Amino acid sequence: MSKSESIPRLLDSFTEKWSPRLVAAVNDHHVKVAKVDGEFIWHSHPNSDELFYLLAGKLTIELEGLDDVVMQVGDMFVVPKGVRHRPVAEEASIMMVEHESTINTGDETSSERTKQVEDARGQY
Repeated sequence: MSKSESIPRLLDSFTEKWSPRLVAAVNDHHVKVAKVDGEFIWHSHPNSDELFYLLAGKLTIELEGLDDVVMQVGDMFVVPKGVRHRPVAEEASIMMVEHESTINTGDETSSERTKQVEDARGQY
């Protein structure tokens, strides 16, 4: 059975920051949304690229040894696999597309920021 999903309604349903919610699976990739604020940790994803799409707020992707990427609402940016990065946000909502095996903190798996992704498919 097919039905559309309301991303704004899903985002309105929770307040936790840096806790991604799974909204779709496409082949072997997951589409996730999250509310973010402040600095995340430096990390990399050695085996997969990571796509960020800014839904609301302000987001900067700091890249180790490279220029920061300052995003505006509606902007998309892909962090290449293996590049150390750190998202820094001001009350933002983001959508991410990542390989299904991706851990939110990448190679920093023992961080207090490491979260299990909550499956929110079909809730809204």
